[in-house]
Amino acid sequence: MSDEAQNSALAQPSSVSLVGTLSTVAMISGFLVVLVYQITLPAITANKKEALERAIFSLLRSGDRRENYRVGKDGLTRVEGDDGSAGRHVYAGYNDDNQFVGLAIEAAAPGYQDVVRVLYGYAPECQCITGIYVLESKETPGLGDKVETDESFLENFRALDGQLNADMTVLANDIRTVKHGSKKNPWEIDAISGATVTSKAIGRMLNDSAKLMFPVVQLHRAQLEERR
Repeated sequence: MSDEAQNSALAQPSSVSLVGTLSTVAMISGFLVVLVYQITLPAITANKKEALERAIFSLLRSGDRRENYRVGKDGLTRVEGDDGSAGRHVYAGYNDDNQFVGLAIEAAAPGYQDVVRVLYGYAPECQCITGIYVLESKETPGLGDKVETDESFLENFRALDGQLNADMTVLANDIRTVKHGSKKNPWEIDAISGATVTSKAIGRMLNDSAKLMFPVVQLHRAQLEERR
């Protein structure tokens, strides 16, 4: 072997050296990711709470304060603040005169790209959904994201029927999304043309949530309305 070939062979790093270098880089990268996450977590958490607060009071338009409840195996239970406890959370709104003005309830379902999360308003006295606010969506820009901005679609939720049966235990009619332009009943949602998958996800999540939440809310309606 020539001196040039021998020097070239000697210059090649060993596999042990390569593995060690890669391991070090991976450890440093992992540490930096964790560090950045820990540093930014308080700000992210605070921003999410602020966004939730805006969403709640955009739905409870005449509300001045709220109280938090959790729907679990024991029914409807009041909780202090955003305690992160298990169960489905319900936000009850009250005005300055301590009058109950309605509820904001969170729901979610898989959309076209990812899970779509919304907060929706519910008025127990009319047994109807009074509005929706999209909390999280990664749907296709210009199509699926129209559920946030399309006024004709949002009009579906000004008074979407969520009536229960006579004994207040199940929905009288399933909430469902129908083909654009074919809505005939107050419990139907007129889909957005070109965004049918996302429109159906909204209908599916509201129906699933209503089946579980509305009977519980009506059962505890006096508790909500008399809260001071």
